[in-house]
Amino acid sequence: MLSADEKYMREALKQAGKAFALKEVPIGCVIVRDDGVIMGRGYNRRNTDKSTLSHAEISAIRKAVKKAGDWRLEDCTIYITLEPCPMCAGAIVQSRIKRCVFGASSPKSGCAGSILNILDEERFNHQVETEQGVLQKECTEILQSFFKDLRERLKASDE
Repeated sequence: MLSADEKYMREALKQAGKAFALKEVPIGCVIVRDDGVIMGRGYNRRNTDKSTLSHAEISAIRKAVKKAGDWRLEDCTIYITLEPCPMCAGAIVQSRIKRCVFGASSPKSGCAGSILNILDEERFNHQVETEQGVLQKECTEILQSFFKDLRERLKASDE
């Protein structure tokens, strides 16, 4: 039987698949209230929207706060296929999300422990409980598949 974390990470992977279909880096996110209601979903759309702000987490947070009717998401967990970047980690802290669960680590930009840990910075007025490595294999595989496909497309366009 799947744990709740695995169940919702699978939902985040579905969102990552939507990004993959758009030829975007496949990162997906869902925000779930303590009672199991999905408050927001998002996937990476930076190239599609031509916006640096179109990260999966930002999209999901926008939808969740709209549904909640409040900018505070204190009774929510965010599930992300890839460790959040500095912008998204900051948004997670600012929205007062209680818990962050992510699949794959991001050694080049991760701010939930890889480079920095913005989520657990004691000088901020809010810290976020963090769980990493949930469905790590699946989260890593979709990213590896995307970049392999991208390299092949770029090589084919050079020929």
